[in-house]
Amino acid sequence: MTDCPFCQIKDTIFENELAQAFYDAYPVSEGHMLITPKRHVSSYFEMTKAERKAIEELLDLSKDNLTEKFHAEAYNIGINVGKAAGQTVFHCHVHLIPRHQGDVKNPTGGVRGVIPEKQNYR
Repeated sequence: MTDCPFCQIKDTIFENELAQAFYDAYPVSEGHMLITPKRHVSSYFEMTKAERKAIEELLDLSKDNLTEKFHAEAYNIGINVGKAAGQTVFHCHVHLIPRHQGDVKNPTGGVRGVIPEKQNYR
């Protein structure tokens, strides 16, 4: 797809036959990576099992790399599926976000923070 930014990625950090990993152009933390299928599909639910496995392999490689390179202590992994969920690039992508103790005031709830009033459930 010619207008899809993820179909035109040249600077991959890791790749395999079906997927690629690269740094997010708008990172929320240093080292924030995206892992995408090479085939243009808009949703996680449109991927084949082989594509999901390929992405999982790159998640593991990327996590190990980020731990070593950026000394990440923890991670958020997220996928936005659909406009209502906040997806803005309609090529499936998995966010791998390195985290550090104290990088936010209260990390309780993690990805639940996409709906701020639901984040702190305690």
